[in-house]
Amino acid sequence: MTRPPKKTKPVVSLPQDAPVPALLPPATAPPPAPAPAHRHQNFDRAARAAVARLSGGVSSYAFFEAWSDWAQHLSRAPGRQMELAEHAQRNLLKLMALATTPGSPPPFVPKPYDHRFDHEGWQKQPFQMWQQGFLAMQDWWDHATEPMRGLRTEDAERARFLTRQTLDVLSPSNAPFLNPEIVAETLKTGGRNLTEGAAHFAHDAVKTLTGQRDPAPEGYQIGKDLACTPGQVVYRNDLMELIQYTPQTPQVHARPILIVPAWIMKYYILDLSPDNSMVRYLVGQGFTVFMISWTNPTSDQRDLSLEDYRKRGVMAALDAVTKIVPDTPVQAVGYCLGGTILAIAAATMARDHDDRLASVTLMAAQVDFAEAGELLLFLDESQIAFLEDLMWEQGYLDRPQMARAFAAIRSEDLIWTRAVRRYFLGREDVPTDIGVWLSDTTRMPARMHSQYLRGLFLENRLTAGRFAVEGRVIALKDLSVPLFVIATETDHIAPWRSVYKTKLFTDSDLTFVLTKGGHNTGILSEPGHKGRHFRISRRPAAAHYVGPDAWLAETAPKSGSWWPDWADWLAAQGGGLSDPPAMGAPDNGLAPLGPAPGAYVMQP
Repeated sequence: MTRPPKKTKPVVSLPQDAPVPALLPPATAPPPAPAPAHRHQNFDRAARAAVARLSGGVSSYAFFEAWSDWAQHLSRAPGRQMELAEHAQRNLLKLMALATTPGSPPPFVPKPYDHRFDHEGWQKQPFQMWQQGFLAMQDWWDHATEPMRGLRTEDAERARFLTRQTLDVLSPSNAPFLNPEIVAETLKTGGRNLTEGAAHFAHDAVKTLTGQRDPAPEGYQIGKDLACTPGQVVYRNDLMELIQYTPQTPQVHARPILIVPAWIMKYYILDLSPDNSMVRYLVGQGFTVFMISWTNPTSDQRDLSLEDYRKRGVMAALDAVTKIVPDTPVQAVGYCLGGTILAIAAATMARDHDDRLASVTLMAAQVDFAEAGELLLFLDESQIAFLEDLMWEQGYLDRPQMARAFAAIRSEDLIWTRAVRRYFLGREDVPTDIGVWLSDTTRMPARMHSQYLRGLFLENRLTAGRFAVEGRVIALKDLSVPLFVIATETDHIAPWRSVYKTKLFTDSDLTFVLTKGGHNTGILSEPGHKGRHFRISRRPAAAHYVGPDAWLAETAPKSGSWWPDWADWLAAQGGGLSDPPAMGAPDNGLAPLGPAPGAYVMQP
């Protein structure tokens, strides 16, 4: 009796020149089944989009799931229940001691970023007891929502976030008769503060419902007071304009600088007022500076992709710069999301042996999103699908919808403190350059934003070796140019430990800076800015990795601005001095198109 021949597994082979996909399927995997067609799925999407508009784009399911997970784990943890009962008892005893011992120091203090209780009236009775009772309750809930065995960490964090949002609504600082500052102002003005506050509320409500924007206040006009560094638009396509700034020194560093800003907001955060403009500072230090100014996409541009931003944004700008300053490598700078797309572009260039970059600077930019901070509270499959339905209907995600999520992370200060000041104290918002920039909102095209949220935030593909450009995987390890990476201490959009992980995924020479401030204020750290400090160190190429906490312990802070150290680093990579290049390159089809700041920055 003979046995049948042994079956062998089919061999998957690729043509020699075929690009390797991001993930190779198993050799025996069956072809994926086609997704079932649902006749009324668009009706479902429209219904979810309507709900998303009411909720600010936040999916309630993810938070209800987190609350249920927390409650069920707590219900079968009698030891934790006893601990919480004891904690409540201790907090109650502290409040009783405060009430019965006049002059004793308050046992609870607000969080460092919480300014709702700054007024001196909160130190007097009965306001102090109301404040301390609220803070005691906040302290108990912080303890109650700490991780438990078996409870998913993200659910514990979401439960804490939900609790914090609820407590913020109930804070005594929001009640006119429980807030000593409102009471004092009402007595002082005879109630005029409340009538003026009501007018402010009506104005803001109409503006929110209609989508109208207030004009820029006097002294904060774009092109005159803000974004006013002289220059010319030298290139334009449907996605971006390229600005070349006028030199201010007789000679310049030979290698130009190309800045890639985020498109979640307009570029002029880096060219704000003349005294804090990073662009003006660099030009004054003898650098030839180019800046990308992104378009504010409309619903007609819903299909713009992340690849479009790389190819027709970063790479198109680089092509233009190298025509204007030929035969010279470029020093590339990326801020926030612009830094992420710059890192993708630089890794792609390294893979393809494109050597047109001399250095890369990443400012408050993440390449790994595993520790992306509290923004991850809003990102899971349910939440992203909810946002996708909203963008499917609109064609984009509007900036106010994103701003609500950013503000909710620090709602104590960014929502409630401002609301009390504006609606109960009757005070106008004091205009500032950064405040005007924050209100000059932009949109995010649907396709790109979905790719960004899924591929980078949710799946973390860039550092996992699964991010493909033009069908082939890229790796940050391929970068060989010097890197300069800046993080900020109190950044809640790109936490500094997340930015620090750039060290973990690169091997080239890298200088890391940790500076005082937040996502925007830490970057705007011009020389002469009072109270600034920073830490800086250099990691040679191929050096061993040092974790963020060990690095923090061994790196002493320095007073002042980090800009001069960065300018010295750029100068060291600058290729020596030369005469300034011409404005544009008319012979190469890059004639100046008009003065800076250009047309795209004016788009509503």
